[in-house]
Amino acid sequence: MAGIGNADALLSRVTIVVLSRLGIWCGIEYDSAAPALSARPEVHGRRSAYPGASTNRLLVGLARSPGGSEMRSVRIHSQSLAVSVPLYLSLTRRCYVHWRMLAGAIPPLDEASMAAARARQDSLTKPQGSLGRLEALSIQLAGITGRPRPRVSRKAVIVMAGDHGVARNGVSAYPSEVTRQMVLNFLRGGAAINVLARQADARVTVVDVGVAADLEQAPGLERRKVAYGTADCTRGPAMTAAQADAALQTGADVVAAEIAAGLDLVATGDMGIGNTTPSAAIVAALSGLPVARVTGRGTGVDEAGLARKIAAIETALAVNQPDQNDAFDVLCKVGGLEIAGLAGVIIGGAAQRVPAVIDGFISGAAALVAVGLAPAVRPYLIASHRSVEVGHRAIFDLLDMLPLLDFDLRLGEGTGAVLAFPIIEAACRILDEMATFGEAGVSEKASGE
Repeated sequence: MAGIGNADALLSRVTIVVLSRLGIWCGIEYDSAAPALSARPEVHGRRSAYPGASTNRLLVGLARSPGGSEMRSVRIHSQSLAVSVPLYLSLTRRCYVHWRMLAGAIPPLDEASMAAARARQDSLTKPQGSLGRLEALSIQLAGITGRPRPRVSRKAVIVMAGDHGVARNGVSAYPSEVTRQMVLNFLRGGAAINVLARQADARVTVVDVGVAADLEQAPGLERRKVAYGTADCTRGPAMTAAQADAALQTGADVVAAEIAAGLDLVATGDMGIGNTTPSAAIVAALSGLPVARVTGRGTGVDEAGLARKIAAIETALAVNQPDQNDAFDVLCKVGGLEIAGLAGVIIGGAAQRVPAVIDGFISGAAALVAVGLAPAVRPYLIASHRSVEVGHRAIFDLLDMLPLLDFDLRLGEGTGAVLAFPIIEAACRILDEMATFGEAGVSEKASGE
């Protein structure tokens, strides 16, 4: 919390810790370049959820000046709590609960809801287990959401965009400026992810977390730039610890805002020329597998390009020596800003019982990082598809996940994840809408058969 005095910073940290210990997810917003607090402050509010109880809701009211320079108090309202917390802050940026606190607040799956969902599945008018993975998926979603009959009607894909310094080593078939150009294509609605999102009735949010160019404000764009791309990881760390932390926080903040606006299923998407290179580096670093085993052709490089890519990753690992047992260290040294942002989305969503549908290789690398940072995140993940990138298979092995689809995709953007949305919805609707044997008046399986 840059710009906050020592006493004020301590007070705000203590406040957040106390709220966290009470099981409350609380967001604090503040802004810069505004006049002093007036005698009649505006009161702003937003809704959020307890991480541990889907039935409880809270309202965070921020008392601030018309310009938003300072705030005096945060009032928390819930079914069991109504308190005013004084805050005296020098306000320089927007901030929510730190992603590390969210990582520690991820609740376990709701076993009672899972048991109820399993019992209902076994009573539906079908042979037990005959709908295979659809049944297992519905039970998992019951545990995630804490609802025995979950629904996932409000869907979004969050596309994190960032550039990569390692791209200058000839590891991609496309120049880095394509990142900016494709972001503009997303915002115009002309990319594959836009088409598939419209088909799935899902909204698309694009986040500039690290594009190496300035982007004009546009509907559907979140300008949260941490840096103008990463550094070249073949010469040193891709990011500073502060940059990686900020990108993780960005992801957590963006998904929190999406949830507050109404969201119960999020897909991860990416855009960043060269980003299969840091993704392969992350997988190699965290798995200990040889670089060549986890490195594919990405956007379609030829044999010479693939050789350059493998050499660049091997150099990056040798130069940076990332700690295999420290996902944050790996992320900083050989990762990417959009990968960090996606890891923050996954962690932030799980803290509020929202499942994350993981897209392809880059999203898979982000999921691997997220699980390394917050192991409790793992049951909140749904693997959408198997990419043709060879390293994707290693991710599934490491996370013990089985994808829903295998369409030979390698585009990214969140396309495979959004394609899986109808399957996930179908699993929920079967559990919720199918009749039981008793309801339908259908005879059940005879005993002993």
